Amino acid sequence: MKKMFFLALISVFTAVQYACSNSDAQDATNEDTGSDQTGGGTSSSSLGTGDLFTFTVAVDKTTAEPSSSADAFYPEAEDNLDDSSNSSDFSTEVAIDVSGISDGEYNGVTVTHDGNNIVCNHGSNKVCYVLSGTTTNSSVTIIGEKKCKVVLNNVTINSTDSAALNILCKKRAFIYLPEGTTNTLTDTKCSDDNEHKGALYAKGKLLFHGTGTLSVNGKHNNGIHSADYIIFNKGNNIYASSTANHGVKSNDGIFINGGILNVEVSAAAAKGINCEDSIVVRGGRTTVITTGTGAFDTTEQDAKGSAGIKSDTNFAQYGGEVRLKSTGSGGKGLKVDGKADFYGGTMYVITEGSEYTYNRSYTASPKGIKVDGNLTLNDGAIMVRTSNHEAVESKAALTINGGSMSAYSKSDDAINSAGHLTVNGGYVLAYSAGNDGMDANGNCYIKGGITYAIGSSSPEVAIDANSEGGYQLYLTGGTLIAVGGLENGASLSQTCYQASWSRNTWYALTTSDNTLAFQTPASGGTSLVVSAPSTPSLTSGVTVSDGTTCLGGMGYTASTVSGGSTVSLSTYSGGNGMGGGGMPGGGMPGGR
Repeated sequence: MKKMFFLALISVFTAVQYACSNSDAQDATNEDTGSDQTGGGTSSSSLGTGDLFTFTVAVDKTTAEPSSSADAFYPEAEDNLDDSSNSSDFSTEVAIDVSGISDGEYNGVTVTHDGNNIVCNHGSNKVCYVLSGTTTNSSVTIIGEKKCKVVLNNVTINSTDSAALNILCKKRAFIYLPEGTTNTLTDTKCSDDNEHKGALYAKGKLLFHGTGTLSVNGKHNNGIHSADYIIFNKGNNIYASSTANHGVKSNDGIFINGGILNVEVSAAAAKGINCEDSIVVRGGRTTVITTGTGAFDTTEQDAKGSAGIKSDTNFAQYGGEVRLKSTGSGGKGLKVDGKADFYGGTMYVITEGSEYTYNRSYTASPKGIKVDGNLTLNDGAIMVRTSNHEAVESKAALTINGGSMSAYSKSDDAINSAGHLTVNGGYVLAYSAGNDGMDANGNCYIKGGITYAIGSSSPEVAIDANSEGGYQLYLTGGTLIAVGGLENGASLSQTCYQASWSRNTWYALTTSDNTLAFQTPASGGTSLVVSAPSTPSLTSGVTVSDGTTCLGGMGYTASTVSGGSTVSLSTYSGGNGMGGGGMPGGGMPGGR
């Protein structure tokens, strides 16, 4: 019931926010630095020169969080500590020096010791705990019937047999990080019968506020774990790691309103951020790196891989920056069991692992983004680069209404949907060096926007629909560039043209009202197919300066284009271009 309530609440908030949103896709509107892009070059080693092929994912604790974000979301009004009615609840303070404090009663809080561990019980009082000092063999447990505020004031806790900070009251726990403070919570690998769930554990809601820094290091289980939901806010600077399990774990929701959140995990099949309910990103910069291999789950009897972010229900992003990297076998960047909706912000994903194989029946494939439900991009920018398997995959329908999606796969489809794949608007780059650029197992609809699809050599194509199953590619609008041709039997309501092409060359596609400059790949299918709402012309070997980058750096709009030579265009009626694997075109020496 709780999950259904929050899903409904998020849906209402989504409708209001998206109706007011006018953010642009960030990788489609970045100003060029002014350097020229020249049309020559025949090297087959280059993937491309744009951001899609050069962006990195690394822990960054110092660069300021992005200034733009969507409005903060709080499932309940009491979650916002900045609200004066909430902050006034904690006028009673109790100082806890973890270096040493005697048993006794302090402003209504009973302090006792369980061995070396400090136990604080605030009963029915609302209390503000102020933790300071250093301990190498102790922990702090907080018990009470009411919510509490915990100020971490330059505290370092290294626990040897439990969570470093264990908040066992079921009400809200506000973790406040004062400006300029540095705080560390670390647990220790314990015996298997020790059941503590995280270095920082809360039985109730866990709500982070303040601008100090916090490092949480899990060595027995998770780094940060709440049995309810977790909220991160603007100004937070939090690092969470685990060598045993997940970095951040929540049972009932994770809401990232802002802040800097860095997460690293190394255990087999571990998730950087893992939630049994929805995950919503509205601002800040979230960076997650996983290095663990795949593993066989004996409980679920299935092979599992690591993931940067994993939601058992839904995922939504409205703003902020998300950077995900998985290097282990079977590892994914974003894994969503329900649906994924993008309304703004940027997401960067890198996966570098191979397939994890437990045996012939149980394997886990590495993928950049995998969504079991519908994946919808309304606004914002997504960039995904993978070494193996699909870059972006929906096991249902995949729809692009706006924003930009740039995807590269070295070995499989760049963008794949098990259902229908629709482009209504925005910028789409789908580049595969080993399979189809875009592959729909239902119909593929291109109705608007700018789509640049690159497929490998025949029999693969730039855009493929499941013709064997009675489905088709329907082109009714938008601008299309397809290296490798289109599937046989495509329905082309908008006129298409074909031409030969050269590798690693800048072209200009010009219609009556605009020019799109694009770079061809180092290799690909033999046919180049283009289409636009009005009759286009094509120029090869141009020099591009100024303008705005798009298509993951392989395109420019509003640019100055000079030089080059006119390319002859002939009408294209369908099929994979000029004979599939016949004529050399982009498959000349050095091509694939």
